[in-house]
This record gives sequence, C-alpha cells and structure tokens, in this order.
Amino acid sequence: MAAEATSWQKEQVSRAYVHALATQGGYTICDWNVDKDGVDVTLRSGGLMVDIQLKCTQKPRCVRGGFSFDLDVETYNKLRAPDRSAPGHLALLIVPPDIDRWVTYQPDSIILACHGYWASLQGLEAATSSVTTAVHLPEHQLLTVNAMSIMFDAARRMTGAGSWGVN
Repeated sequence: MAAEATSWQKEQVSRAYVHALATQGGYTICDWNVDKDGVDVTLRSGGLMVDIQLKCTQKPRCVRGGFSFDLDVETYNKLRAPDRSAPGHLALLIVPPDIDRWVTYQPDSIILACHGYWASLQGLEAATSSVTTAVHLPEHQLLTVNAMSIMFDAARRMTGAGSWGVN
C-alpha cells in the first residue's frame, strides 16, 4: 500500500506543475512565502494578474461532472471577495496514490504523472458553513496553459484593462 505524501510534498509538486505551465505560456509567476491572503501563486501577464490557491490530493472526491474539494471558509472568502484587484481561483492537482509514480525519468524528459483542474471563485456566494465549503471543479476545466489564458481573459474583463483613458 502506498504511503500518503506529506503536505509539503503535495505543495511542491503543485508548484512545479503550475511553474511548468506558466513558463510554457510565457507568464511571470510569483510564489508567496506567506499564505495570509489565500494565495499561493500569482500569475502575471503584462499588467494583468491572476491569483491561485493550490491544493493537491492523492484521493480526489469525484462528483458528477468533476471533482469536489473542501476548502476552508476563510480562504474561500478571500478568493471570492468582490474587492479583489486580481480574480481568485482554486487549482486542484491530482497525483497518483504512490509517490514513486509522481515523476518518471526518461533519457530526454521528465514526466509528471499528475493533472489539475481549476475553478474561479471570484464573486461566488458566501459559504453556508463556518469551517469548510465544497468547491466544484468541473472535469472540463483542466489546468492547462489555455486555462491560464482564460483566467487572464476574466482578469481583463474584471479590471476593464484596455479601457482606461487619460483625462
């Protein structure tokens, strides 16, 4: 039976996954060393920013049409707040139960055996619980470079980027 990975191992593989995608997409990435705002990484494209809370699991909870993750209410509220300057997202990385399968070494590559999903929390309703709230991550919202582009489109709409004029 495979051992449960530690919290820091899950965090690090999540960061590696997002770093690889952001690099491929040409986005700047900022890692926060303190998670007081519910944000693990911020992606930047020019003047636009996207905030992401990273979670990782070896035992995903499958629900119809995707996955469900119980996010603590404090983080949920921070990511959904209407007064954010960057839209808040949850990213859930799913890794194999056996940590030895997470990374495969080949002569010309390293393969990460994981996949991610994302959900925008910007503007969602308040949680009905005081401890955690279930966040649905649709199976069609794979965390990819294209998904990051979609996140930036939402940031552009949210901030009205490109529509500011000088008076």
